[in-house]
Amino acid sequence: MDKKNKVQIQAAIEAILFAMGEAVEEEKIAKALELDLKTTRENIKELMERYNSDGSGIGIVRLENAYQMCTKKEMYSYLIRIVSQPKKHTLTDVLLETLSIIAYKQPVTKSEMESIRGVKCDHAVNKLIEYNLVEEVGRLDAPGRPLLFGTTQEFLRRFGVESIEELPQLNTDKEEEFKEEAEKEAKIKLET
Repeated sequence: MDKKNKVQIQAAIEAILFAMGEAVEEEKIAKALELDLKTTRENIKELMERYNSDGSGIGIVRLENAYQMCTKKEMYSYLIRIVSQPKKHTLTDVLLETLSIIAYKQPVTKSEMESIRGVKCDHAVNKLIEYNLVEEVGRLDAPGRPLLFGTTQEFLRRFGVESIEELPQLNTDKEEEFKEEAEKEAKIKLET
């Protein structure tokens, strides 16, 4: 077997193990490479030795008659540090819609948000509270005393405004268009 072919075979083994993310039986690897089992094992062994000698953070381990690409044990402390770092919160369309309603209608109850959106918003409100963008600001003086929600100082900081008054003004024509669309969607949902 020439050197170029060996490099290509080992690159293919690497790709298979990386992409699968779990242990892959040597027979499956051999079949994918269209090689016999002995040649496949030899190439995997060479690849394992290369990973062990080159100071790489990953390696290949043998698990009975299967192989898996794994992080080396000596790298675990780095992985723990990265996993323990706070995650950056991403705002999905649902969260942004709910946040917009709260920002422009505050103080607002969940039932008011739900009537505007046409769907339940418990999960979205809870996530926004978790992200410290929304908070409970009191209770409505009405039967059941529902909670009122408003934005936080963190919301202002993240969106680069000093106060709610600095938020862009809604175009009244667009607002009417949005209301009509929402009513149509709500009507369709009721009919189905």
